[in-house]
Amino acid sequence: MPKSFKTDLTMYQVTEVVKHLLIINVVMYFGTQMLLGESGRYILAMFYPTSPDFQPFQIVTHMFMHGSIGHLFFNMFGVYMFGPPLEQRWGSQRFLFYYLFSGFGALALYIFVKYIELNYLGADPRLVGIPMLGASGALFGLLLGYGMSYPNNRIMLLIPPIPMKAKYFVMAYAAVELFLGFSGFNTGIAHFAHLGGALFGLLLILYWRTQPRGA
Repeated sequence: MPKSFKTDLTMYQVTEVVKHLLIINVVMYFGTQMLLGESGRYILAMFYPTSPDFQPFQIVTHMFMHGSIGHLFFNMFGVYMFGPPLEQRWGSQRFLFYYLFSGFGALALYIFVKYIELNYLGADPRLVGIPMLGASGALFGLLLGYGMSYPNNRIMLLIPPIPMKAKYFVMAYAAVELFLGFSGFNTGIAHFAHLGGALFGLLLILYWRTQPRGA
């Protein structure tokens, strides 16, 4: 997500689920550094299922792991900014379900795209040894949810200083991720995981909108 931005969000108090998500991610980063070391901690990241390093628990743990302080900070800053208004709007239980659903959706699309690359596009088989980690997929679900819930709120990027409504920001960011995902640029970022988080977040919101109010 963009490294520097501000919004015209009212300053929400940190909500309960958001608070616990922030704590868990911070504890996981520093705790695994101390207990497992820099290399050993990656056993909690998500390896492709055919990798000898794959473990089933990685399906959950990878969402709470980050590769660096910067990776952790910017993801958690996004959760802090966009999570509280959604949790207040939806309630804690629905918000947490949405967050996790987006995170698992990000993983599902990431694995699917990796499968296509490895089996049909001639990708280097050594790619199975590169893990995926971070809360970015779930965060992209939050960005999508915020854009749909508060479409006319402004988001002001600091670099570059361009203000735009949330709905346009989400569409533009998704377009950039889609371009980078298909471009083949080796950015070291799981762009399709980001798109997966937004896509599954969109599907869940559309499903909720078909349900009777209060369902």
